[in-house]
Amino acid sequence: MGCDEIIRADRARSEFLLLDTHTLVWLVFGDRRLGERTEALIQRGAENNRLLVSAITPWEVALLVSKKRIDLQRDVMEWIRAALVLPGLHLAPLDPEIAVASTRFPFEMHADPADRILVATARHLGASLVTADALLLDLAKKRHFSVFNAEK
Repeated sequence: MGCDEIIRADRARSEFLLLDTHTLVWLVFGDRRLGERTEALIQRGAENNRLLVSAITPWEVALLVSKKRIDLQRDVMEWIRAALVLPGLHLAPLDPEIAVASTRFPFEMHADPADRILVATARHLGASLVTADALLLDLAKKRHFSVFNAEK
């Protein structure tokens, strides 16, 4: 069953969580910046088959590695493959609707393409974005999309 089918079949049971790229990296590495409340939330999401990562996340991880902003301690493709098989985690596709929506927000949005795709994906799928990105957390205060602060 694909990501879209899982979401359509079970949207009402519990909330889907879309992990921002740094949240996924922190989760995989057991980084202490990931808050206890967020770890528990992600664990429940995994148990309920409700964790998502955007199709833009592998691109962003690879870009961060190429710029030497993160060190995965292994080949980036190996790391991505291992991360994408975490229990309860699904890769949310970059549908044409999401791609177009990322250019047509009904609110002011900064230019970062990965953030635009993440926000459009969360809005399109009705998921809450799990992030520590201050710009996204601030933007979510205006209730354009739902977030959980990954550091709490």
